[in-house]
Amino acid sequence: MPDLCGVILAAGASSRMGRDKALLPWPTLSSASTLLSAHIAALKPFARAIVVVAGKNVDRLAPIVAASGATLAINPAPDRGQFSSLQIGLGKALDLGCDSAMITPVDCAPLNPETLSLLRTEFEEKLALAHWAVAPTFNGRNGHPLFASRSLINAFLGAPPTSNAREIRRAHFERFVSIPVSIPNLAADMNTPDEYAATITRSQSGPA
Repeated sequence: MPDLCGVILAAGASSRMGRDKALLPWPTLSSASTLLSAHIAALKPFARAIVVVAGKNVDRLAPIVAASGATLAINPAPDRGQFSSLQIGLGKALDLGCDSAMITPVDCAPLNPETLSLLRTEFEEKLALAHWAVAPTFNGRNGHPLFASRSLINAFLGAPPTSNAREIRRAHFERFVSIPVSIPNLAADMNTPDEYAATITRSQSGPA
C-alpha cells in the first residue's frame, strides 16, 4: 500500500489574479473556507501527511497550514518556477516518511471524496503493474492531483531545477496512466478573476 503525502503547490505570485489564489474563498460546508484549506481538507483523508509549499506568501499561508494540521515547506526562490516548488515539496514528503504523493497546484478545483477514492484505488492497482503515476482526465485534458510513485518522485528530484514536470512525463509516458472522470472543472484555469468566477459557478452547479 502506498504511503501517500498530499503536496500542494502554493508559492506562485498570482499576478494575473491580483490576489493570492490560495486565499480565494471556496464553496464548501464551511463559509470560512479558502481554496488552500479546501485542498487540505480534500486530500487529508487519503494521505499520511499534507505538505504546502509557500513562497513570499508564507506569512499569509502559515496560519491556514497550522490550523489544518498540515506541514509548511518554503521555497526561498519561487521565481525559479513551479518545478522548484515541486522538488521542495517532494523532498519534504520523503522527510516525513512518505513514499508516494498526491500532487496538485493550489489554483485548481479540489476533487470530491468519491473521485479521490477512485484515483487512489486505480493508483494502487497500477503500481502493481509497474506504472509510476495516475492522473484524472476529462475530455482528453489531464488534471490534478497527480498520484506519483517513489520512482516518479525520484525522477522529479533527480532532474535539474530548469526542467519541468511535463518534460519528465513525456520522457516516461509509458509509465503514466490517465483515468477518465466526469468532472467538467477538472482542468479549468483559474488565473484571472473571470476564470475563477466561472469555475466557482460550475462547482456550485455540481460536484467538483
